[in-house]
Amino acid sequence: MAQLVTQVREELTDRIIPFWRGLRDDVNGGYIGQVDFDLTRRPEAERGCILNSRILWFFSEAYRALGDAALLDEARHAYEMLKRMTDTENGGVYWALKPDGSVADGTKHTYNQAFAIYALSAYYRACGDGEALQRANDLFDVVETRCRDAGGYLEAFTADWRPAGNDKLSENGVEAGRTMNTLLHVLEGYTGLYEACGDARVRERLYYILDVLEKHIWNPEKRRQEVFFDMDYRSLIDLYSYGHDIETSWLADHTLNVLNDAALTARIRPMLLAMADHTWHDAFSERGFANECDRGVVDVKRVWWVQAEALLGFLNAWERTGEVRYRDAVAAQWRFIRDVLRDPREGSEWYWYVLPDGTPGNEPIVEPWKCPYHNGRMALEVLRRAPEIEV
Repeated sequence: MAQLVTQVREELTDRIIPFWRGLRDDVNGGYIGQVDFDLTRRPEAERGCILNSRILWFFSEAYRALGDAALLDEARHAYEMLKRMTDTENGGVYWALKPDGSVADGTKHTYNQAFAIYALSAYYRACGDGEALQRANDLFDVVETRCRDAGGYLEAFTADWRPAGNDKLSENGVEAGRTMNTLLHVLEGYTGLYEACGDARVRERLYYILDVLEKHIWNPEKRRQEVFFDMDYRSLIDLYSYGHDIETSWLADHTLNVLNDAALTARIRPMLLAMADHTWHDAFSERGFANECDRGVVDVKRVWWVQAEALLGFLNAWERTGEVRYRDAVAAQWRFIRDVLRDPREGSEWYWYVLPDGTPGNEPIVEPWKCPYHNGRMALEVLRRAPEIEV
């Protein structure tokens, strides 16, 4: 049997990295924003800031892991596009540009600002560019002055920072005033920024976000995070987001590692391990990891990002507990990804989703949300942690 690390490294270097490098656009800048299911490339598609930020993060971290100067060049290319996505008059980053550089969607979303912070912090750590760190700190100030109130973090705004509807981060028939998803990725972005700069202000906000997660997002009776809320943190829907629960279980644990506070870890880590345990019981199988359960109806689609986060979440749970069931779940997740979810066609990457029987969904291979961040990060974390797991 082969080692997980060996196969994942090959997936990263021989498939994920070449695919995304191949989408570089040296005419308009950035990277092509859409590749259809039939692998037709759409250079005319909008350039989403979330997608570009995730590409910037990915190439920055891939360079840090592999030391290939060509990867830093790709990161620099994405960085130049992110600068163009910045509103120099009102602050913050836009939702999307057209290929010609004009604004396609001027929405300022807290989620989007957080991913730009995450990406800029990684780029700074990759190359030491002080301008990138300054931009990350500027966006931190934007989020703290524009994107929160006394109760926590807010969601969507117009280009000039007037409140706007939160359709972009709301699903399942509700429109939320606050979301678990935005809070999680502010935590993620701020953790990356703290790793880059060690600023006490950022550290204080990480404590605050973990407190909100524990007190308002986590439902101890149902052993899940609630997902969509009104402004007073009343949950709007009976929804288990299995993918976000397993993602949070390791992302927030990484924040605990960064903060290195034994008392905080002792308080928060049991909650994170409970998230992993619950998803193992309710969402995991040898045929992949279920997406969510909406009002009692399980969505059995095996979504690309959920599979990647499940592998990583179970790897983290195994490292924390030593429980063999988590190690075996890691191996099963990888086999499913390798044998079923990965698109076998030349010049492709992973399907958006497959059904448990392997039938792929007719969804784009690349679009504003389909990115190298989840599967690329999974691969980089496996390389970093180097688990001895046979697959």
